[in-house]
Amino acid sequence: MKKRIFIVAAVLFSSRLHAQDSTGRLLDEVVLTSNKYPKKQSETGKVITVINREQLDKSSGKTLGELLNTVAGTTILGANNNLGTNLTASIRGASAGNVLVLVDGIPVNDPSVNNNYFDLSFITIDQVERIEILKGGQSTLYGSDAVSGVINIIMKKPQTSKPQVFGGLAGGSYSTFKQQAAISGKAKAISYSTGYTHLSSKGFSSAYDPSGNAGFDKDGFDQHAVHARLGISLSPKLQLNASGTYSKYETDLDGAAFTDEKDYTVDNDNVQLGAGLTYQNDNGVFHFNYHFNYVERDYYDDSTYKSSPFYDWAASRYIGRTHYAEAYQSWKFAQLELLAGIDYRRNNTDQFYRSQFPPFAIGDPPFIYETSLRDKNISQWSPYASVVYNDNKGFTMELGGRWNQHSQYGSNITFTLNPSYLIEEKVKLFGNLYSSFKSPTLYQLFDPSAGNPDLEPERGMTTEAGVQWFASKAFRTRVVGFYRKTKDAIVYTFDPSTFATKYLNVSRQTNYGAELEAEYASAKWKLSANYTYTDGKITSSYDETGTPMGKDTSYFNLYRIPKHAANLFVGWQATNALYVSTQVRIVGERQEYVYGGAPTIAEAYATIDLYGEYAFGNKIKLFLDLKNITNKEYFDFPGYNSRRFNFMAGVNFNL
Repeated sequence: MKKRIFIVAAVLFSSRLHAQDSTGRLLDEVVLTSNKYPKKQSETGKVITVINREQLDKSSGKTLGELLNTVAGTTILGANNNLGTNLTASIRGASAGNVLVLVDGIPVNDPSVNNNYFDLSFITIDQVERIEILKGGQSTLYGSDAVSGVINIIMKKPQTSKPQVFGGLAGGSYSTFKQQAAISGKAKAISYSTGYTHLSSKGFSSAYDPSGNAGFDKDGFDQHAVHARLGISLSPKLQLNASGTYSKYETDLDGAAFTDEKDYTVDNDNVQLGAGLTYQNDNGVFHFNYHFNYVERDYYDDSTYKSSPFYDWAASRYIGRTHYAEAYQSWKFAQLELLAGIDYRRNNTDQFYRSQFPPFAIGDPPFIYETSLRDKNISQWSPYASVVYNDNKGFTMELGGRWNQHSQYGSNITFTLNPSYLIEEKVKLFGNLYSSFKSPTLYQLFDPSAGNPDLEPERGMTTEAGVQWFASKAFRTRVVGFYRKTKDAIVYTFDPSTFATKYLNVSRQTNYGAELEAEYASAKWKLSANYTYTDGKITSSYDETGTPMGKDTSYFNLYRIPKHAANLFVGWQATNALYVSTQVRIVGERQEYVYGGAPTIAEAYATIDLYGEYAFGNKIKLFLDLKNITNKEYFDFPGYNSRRFNFMAGVNFNL
């Protein structure tokens, strides 16, 4: 399979080298996430990938997770399973919670989750303007959890003074239906936008039935999402903004891998509220932002149908709250760019679990088990700064640092060093050194059975080196090697002599690999290809179950992450109205952890998608998205179904 990947990629790469120059501006593409202010791709040594508005517009029918899965080095676990599967992001093999999700540059997470990750299912793709994926340890600018990278989801904002109405209707496989409507505009000093999306599906059985005749039922999904944004220009220099989103989805769950469940549901709610101001002053811009994030997950497993004889029913509620505030200023001088800021974040959680078990003996009452985690919180505040030097001859150097004060463990520091050299606007050489950290989560600190209030942060160190070639304004390619080492990794441990459990800082994690990317864009054609190699190991005196082994041992632990992965894309604007594209995704073998046994190997697979759209002017667009057209059966999670051949078709309008 690896040989086929390289052959196909080589054909695509070589074909682009002969393409004529176009009006594309890949060299001058401006990004926001690398420095927290606008910066050309050619002027930063950081490794960043952009999914722009054009790509999003030509991805009708896809979800956010499906689109992110096409980015080199990025894996969104659950993106190809049933709708409602929790979507967790991994960059370069990092475990859940080591990728920081940003919404308009603001960190979002779920403090009620063991690893503090944010469920990407809450965000509907039609709300998104662009996505920037910044790899490497980014804790200097973005704080905790930015160990392997950040995903910055930038939401849509009003584009014209005339009110615009957007909408769409779509339907497809598994009785999936989507309706969306939005309005935006500007009136003198005020800009506004608001929208609503409804996505529902009868779905399929999340659990895999190996016999094919056990009668597993379908697991449905129903989501409602609303968003609103208001901007006010008080003067040419001072702008205020406020925003809010509410996303709610309910989905059916199964009991476990290969195990059906007919009355197990979860109701997920997410509220995000934000406000901020921007003030343009001499030589720079001042920003202030406040953001509140609320996540609630309610699980209920009724007693009508019992997938296990060992318990009757269970109910649980998990609530996470995050307050985030930041103030920062950027300055730009002849050869220097400065950034200085401070942020504050407070995480809080309430968790409740209650279940009933059958009587232990005849005549005994049922056994009720209850546990809770009430009003636990942590806070962090962090000043940070960075300086970028540009000699205007191709050499750029960034140096930055952050000091973080944590309410539980004390303080820690991080730094960033990013030199790069652009040769004749064609070849960029870069080498990056990042330190990063992940603070222990509320669950790891305060769980009644395994929590450890003395935990230290996990500390990471990432080295990157690579070269990027801008062959023309239409074609570029990039090769990157990376090596990340994390010490004081937090591990769940179990003492078989006392049956005690506890989280401890006892392991060292090492990840390394390489990424190869190429992209060509002209007025008619868009071609891209990427290949990623990812490997790693953990060194610990505890095995995968948390049981002591007596001495440090190294073993592979990048479960569900392929060592080899590739994506190939070809898009063609056949006429002014007709656009077609194909996407090939190739995923190599993955290891799956088996409790108490040897890991299993998940087979490699490849999927092919076809997409087409036809536009009637700039007002109406019809689209058809065919996914996994070979009907390939594969498993990202053993014992759980992935989508076979499926489609979405619909119409979008812009009035």
